[in-house]
Amino acid sequence: MSTTYITKKTLGLETVEPAVTPPPADSTATTFAKKSKMGSGKSKKKEIPEGLWTKCPKCSTMVFDKELDANLKVCTKCDYHFPIIARERIHSLVETCSFEEMDAEMISVDVLDFTGVASYRDKLEAYQRSTQLKDAVITGIGRIGAFKVALGVMDFSFLGGSMGSVVGEKLTRLIEAATDRQIPVIIFCTSGGARMYEGMFSLMQMAKTCGALAYHAQQKLPFISVLTHPTMAGVSASFATVGDLIIAEPGAMVGFAGPRVIKDTTQAELPPGFQTAEFLMEHGLIDAIVSRNLMKERLLYFLDFMTSARRQAATP
Repeated sequence: MSTTYITKKTLGLETVEPAVTPPPADSTATTFAKKSKMGSGKSKKKEIPEGLWTKCPKCSTMVFDKELDANLKVCTKCDYHFPIIARERIHSLVETCSFEEMDAEMISVDVLDFTGVASYRDKLEAYQRSTQLKDAVITGIGRIGAFKVALGVMDFSFLGGSMGSVVGEKLTRLIEAATDRQIPVIIFCTSGGARMYEGMFSLMQMAKTCGALAYHAQQKLPFISVLTHPTMAGVSASFATVGDLIIAEPGAMVGFAGPRVIKDTTQAELPPGFQTAEFLMEHGLIDAIVSRNLMKERLLYFLDFMTSARRQAATP
């Protein structure tokens, strides 16, 4: 059996076109210049090293981290307030080496043996390692300018700043110490509310802290409450909103229940800016909105005004 091969010619292939640049006469072979490789069309994304720049979630500006730290974690372009840890805030307010921390070793106890996806005891240990804090508040006596004050600063990075027995007890002891020493109290609040892992024990802290503040008020001593983002639920419903002067940082969310819960419950459209510091100041809950990088200056002004009568009475 024989096989026949058929050669098909393609039109035009047998025609040889002259080169655009003819080769030299003495050349036996045609030499072509090697062209540079064309790009794939995909531009390489320039990666920004971590720890050098931070993108502002409000205005999308890339802010140099050193510049952000120098401005107390406030965006230099739009005044957006980034979260700040408690010790950084204390450092920005008190005079150098004047802060004496109270109850630094007090830790929470799992009285209910709470278990879930993870036990309460395991969560406490994990947050203590990651934040280097014992619990969600730091308290102590320090000096802001010429004024000695009892200062409490909550930290949202520890279990959402939730108020359990330790937070309530530390704040109560701080207020009682301020009453004994006849000095003002300043508390920086940030919290998601009461700590569910401690059940009713966490709710008891609402009454306990407010009771201590009532005795403090009887001595005609000032209490300044500073609301930062966010201040919600059991904290906003107790000591955070009973201050003689209530200050808030710009854009801070303050309320009891979240806007989604309120909207679903009332079946009504919420007004623009609902639960923001600006909305609450317009409606009378907040006395002043102060940017973080101006906080110390304004606190000095408020302390001077609120303690002037006591100083005059003490002057012979």
